[in-house]
Amino acid sequence: MTHHRIVIIGGGNAGLSVAGRLQRKGIDDVVVIEPRGQHRFQPLFSHVAGGVARASMAVRPQASVMPEGVGWLQETVMDLEPDADAVVLASGARVTYDQLIVCPGMQLDWDAVPGLTAALGTPSVASHYEFDLVPKASRLLRDLRSGTVVFTQPPGPAKCAGASQKPMYLACDYWRATGVLGDIRVVMVVPDPTIFGIPEIDRELERKIAEYGIEVRYGIELRSVDGANNTVEIGPVSGGPGAGAGFSAGSGSGSVEQLHYDVLNVVPPQSAPDWLKSTSLPAAGDSGGFVEVDPETLRHVRYDNVWALGDAAATRNSKSGGALRKQTKVVAENVLTLLDGREPATRYDGYTVCPFTVSRSTVVFAEFDDAYRLKPTIPFWTSLSRERRLSWLFDRHILPWVYWHMILKGRA
Repeated sequence: MTHHRIVIIGGGNAGLSVAGRLQRKGIDDVVVIEPRGQHRFQPLFSHVAGGVARASMAVRPQASVMPEGVGWLQETVMDLEPDADAVVLASGARVTYDQLIVCPGMQLDWDAVPGLTAALGTPSVASHYEFDLVPKASRLLRDLRSGTVVFTQPPGPAKCAGASQKPMYLACDYWRATGVLGDIRVVMVVPDPTIFGIPEIDRELERKIAEYGIEVRYGIELRSVDGANNTVEIGPVSGGPGAGAGFSAGSGSGSVEQLHYDVLNVVPPQSAPDWLKSTSLPAAGDSGGFVEVDPETLRHVRYDNVWALGDAAATRNSKSGGALRKQTKVVAENVLTLLDGREPATRYDGYTVCPFTVSRSTVVFAEFDDAYRLKPTIPFWTSLSRERRLSWLFDRHILPWVYWHMILKGRA
């Protein structure tokens, strides 16, 4: 058994950023538990699939991105014992803590869609949400010259759900430039009644959808995949806004539909890691397994020395890497306040951001809060949510540098 002042579960964006902030504030016993030897920058996955970035740009050795002075346990968590202030590792070791920060991200539930796991092994199916499948997605979209391509966005909580659409816009712009867009039928399956949920953003995206001739199935989810015959079954979201409501554009109804595809780029349903679901940290009845926290302080509602942020936290905001800039600051400041013997008072305001790459040179920059109200970082620049070349330069070129050199070090 080993003991540390601060134990952080998860070495992704959330874990390393909050670790870096704490270490820079003078906490000298911070340990991150992360089993993977490689660190991946997921926002670039969409760019790789869309053919405007190389896969090597999205990955670095985990050791090279660890904040200086922060410890790293390359182990897998198997269980938590919050009543004993302990983390149980796959090796059998137990790590105890003064403060625990839980941010392991989300898992991709491939088996939740019948036939999907098997279909991933066929030549025509890929996903830009799985790093090992991103090059395949890029190749399939690049080489397609005619036929039907289907993109899917999953219902329920998902990490940056809007990113499901990004390779679609990039591919359409490429097909238009190469003169084949008119020979390709593009279908987007969306579980919600609108393409995003904020009128200003919806108008921008709907304009691009019309420009590219994309068919959108609203209020619809992927039901099953038949990889042997290149077909999918789609239908109204179970118990969701599309069930029986007739939101399906293109098909004209909310009924179950069979679609043949030449290329399928799928984003699967998602949930918290299975080991986390079985602990006492989620709320009773939360099938997604997300850590029950105060959505403003990000402190657990039942365990005073447990915190959670990022995709695994049961917060009200849309889950995305863009939410972490403020969440990591809130957790770090509140932990420091608690260690100083005072009651945590810093609050998270629900901010998040989703940059929609709507062409190979422009982005619609959606900044909003947990009530889906626009919340621009620069308050007087309300038109930033419109399609802009400047947003593309920031998202594609500036943000990756900031991520590797500042965000992961707790400096931004």
